[in-house]
Amino acid sequence: MSTPITEIETRGVDRIPDAERTARPLDLFRVSFGGANTFATCVLGAFPILFGLSFWQGFAATVLGLLVGALILAPLSLFGPLNGTNNAVSSSAHLGVHGRIVGSFLSLLTAIAFFSISVWSSGDALVGGAHRLVGLPQNDFMYGIAYAIFAGLVLVVCVYGFRFMLFVNKIAVVAASALFVLGVFAFAGDFDPSYAGMLAPGDPLFWPSFIGAALIVLSNPVSFGAFLGDWSRYIPADTPRRRVMAAAFLAQASTILPFFFGLATASIIAAKAAEYMDPAAPNYVGGLLAIAPTWYFVPVCLIALIGGMSTGTTSMYGTGLDFASVFARFSRVRATLFIGSLSIVFVFVGRFAANLTQSISTFATLIITCTAPWMVIMMLGYVTRRGWYDPEALQVFTRRQRGGRYWFNHGWNWRGITAWLASALLALAFVNLPGQFVGPLGDLAGGVDVSLPLGLGTAAVLYLALLWAFPEPREVYGPLGPRWVRAADTPVPPIVPIAAPAPEPQRLTGV
Repeated sequence: MSTPITEIETRGVDRIPDAERTARPLDLFRVSFGGANTFATCVLGAFPILFGLSFWQGFAATVLGLLVGALILAPLSLFGPLNGTNNAVSSSAHLGVHGRIVGSFLSLLTAIAFFSISVWSSGDALVGGAHRLVGLPQNDFMYGIAYAIFAGLVLVVCVYGFRFMLFVNKIAVVAASALFVLGVFAFAGDFDPSYAGMLAPGDPLFWPSFIGAALIVLSNPVSFGAFLGDWSRYIPADTPRRRVMAAAFLAQASTILPFFFGLATASIIAAKAAEYMDPAAPNYVGGLLAIAPTWYFVPVCLIALIGGMSTGTTSMYGTGLDFASVFARFSRVRATLFIGSLSIVFVFVGRFAANLTQSISTFATLIITCTAPWMVIMMLGYVTRRGWYDPEALQVFTRRQRGGRYWFNHGWNWRGITAWLASALLALAFVNLPGQFVGPLGDLAGGVDVSLPLGLGTAAVLYLALLWAFPEPREVYGPLGPRWVRAADTPVPPIVPIAAPAPEPQRLTGV
């Protein structure tokens, strides 16, 4: 008998029992695609035009960034079905049972950033559309009402949990997609694929702009890396891995729809209402409403409502889930309410008191720059372990225990921590976002932002080098032993309650 969607989920990050794993790869596709099939993605799709690219140049950058990002993301979907928990907990195997808080911290920052972007962009679109349609005032009070409605609805869905979120996204995938397709008819008469952009052929700014646009697109699928396990943990462990990875990949590849919508409409705005595409103060939502026919205002409002709900829930659900595992006094519901309330305060303060609506996009980009190396370590860890994990040892931190295969040095695996920290800091130093954030080494590549590929490559090389030079205990690799790296005959301590005396190391012979 299936669990009703109106029953509040009580599961935390503890391993989901096999009997309760009834989700399918299609459900993972719906949640992942629904969370990105929104106005927030359209805004990202407008960046190639903001950077001065032509429509076809922007389309090429979008496709490149989207496919590379989806390929990087797809393997992160495997940890949920395998271990029955979220990706932050699974990272205990590579960063240590205490080092897993790195993943928890990254997911928290990512959730708040993208929740804020979602609420702001959707709220602005809803108020703007209502103003053009029925003359609703465009003032801080009305924007505040719109933000409160979005944030409140998102929080309700997150409190009910995974089943309710899946129900919302089933509707969102179909509805938002249909409304975006309807936009083809709304803007077909104005769309000109020969839009030439602002950069002349051979312009020295072309490649920095092209790569920068591709990296911004790439950051969207990468932002899901910390959250995939939140949803895929309900998929049975015996589900073919290729189907799970295909669902995650296709979900991001399908976001070409909102990306294309953003790119195409941005080119129209740049041609017909250029003041809205000023790089110093871009206003994509305002420009969209300025060029849209009157009959499309209602679809714009519906996209704002549906998309805001979908993105907000996928961002906030996992963070409340993980926060409950870090702080024992919080249940999943209480943690969700706590984090959600803080995020709502951040939305209002950032919008009306601190004017963070532009800088939050920079903040989100910097978070992704730090998250990408963490994803590389997870993927390479999966490969070197041959996909073998000890689910009980992963839960040591959650259960307030100590010891086990992933205890390493007092709960920290300095190999993974060092590789992540060094590559993240190096990547941040090479960030080049003109007018927003330029790292101390950001100009060394001739204005090209190489932070993300540099962070990915450094994490891969450094992590494998550390695993080879300083082998991990053989017991973490399972019966088949390591792949590509060496192992050491280092004994590991048994799992004991955290209040017990420090155990003597001993050989573990089974799971």
